[in-house]
Amino acid sequence: MENIISSLFNIKYPIIQGGMVWCSGYKLAAAVSNAGGLGLLGAGSMYPEILREQIRKTKAATQLPFGVNIPLLYPDLNDIMKIIMDEGIEIVFTSAGNPKTWTKTLQQNGATVVHVVANTKFALKCEEAGVNAIVAEGFEAGGHNGREETTTLALIPQIRKATQMPLMAAGGIATGSAMLAAMVLGADGVQIGTRFVASEESSAHENFKNVVIQATEGSTFLALKKLVPVRLLRNKFASEIEVAELRGAQTDELELLLGKARAKLGMYEGNMTEGELEIGQVAALIDSVKPAAEIINEIMNEYRLAKSEIVGNKYDI
Repeated sequence: MENIISSLFNIKYPIIQGGMVWCSGYKLAAAVSNAGGLGLLGAGSMYPEILREQIRKTKAATQLPFGVNIPLLYPDLNDIMKIIMDEGIEIVFTSAGNPKTWTKTLQQNGATVVHVVANTKFALKCEEAGVNAIVAEGFEAGGHNGREETTTLALIPQIRKATQMPLMAAGGIATGSAMLAAMVLGADGVQIGTRFVASEESSAHENFKNVVIQATEGSTFLALKKLVPVRLLRNKFASEIEVAELRGAQTDELELLLGKARAKLGMYEGNMTEGELEIGQVAALIDSVKPAAEIINEIMNEYRLAKSEIVGNKYDI
């Protein structure tokens, strides 16, 4: 399926695996790339030398393109960027910061740079910064989220109206039908996170994968808007956060409740009571853990079927 995104990354399908903290190690990145998508390592949960090790393991596991996702609020950012350039990483996704800060430097070192946004304002800043493409992430997404709470259905056409840059949609996408819908709205491809958390190759703990596939409508909510907005699965920790926020807790109390390594405790170490469990609303659609290649094949088959049904006037349009 050749289009602007598959050509940009030299991949078979315009499907990008989200670089999710504690879930996106080399096994998942390599599996997605080997299946025709673009695998991403999630640097946000890796110390610099761990990232270097993961990059080298990914290189050994696939000969196809892969990339690294880097939150720009990362405390060891200079060290991370040095490793990215030393290791010759050719695709870098950045988020949670100003795209102007690193885009030119990365591009001068041969990298294609993509930035993740949640509103039109930052999409235009990406255009000014000269990034190669944008990911527009809607309110449905797991993990860190936009304060505006704009859904993917509303966000994609707004950003497409504002810019003609290569555009990927994220948030609430786990099926081929959703992929087609995003592309009809103006996206050129999709970035998928939650569906790949529930993959065999994901580095998430089995306990976390199991609660993801058991999730139903209303199992997640947006929390910590006074710190950094994040979508969480409901558990004891999330309930404590919700109660604190409802009574007007300020940032210092919320930071104390959050503590350190809370996401690692839940998603990687498997503590489903006290851990921070980041996942998207679309978890309610997912009922099984599958190999990444099978997930990609299912998405593409669903995409083709949905497209053929529309072309064949199944819906009288």
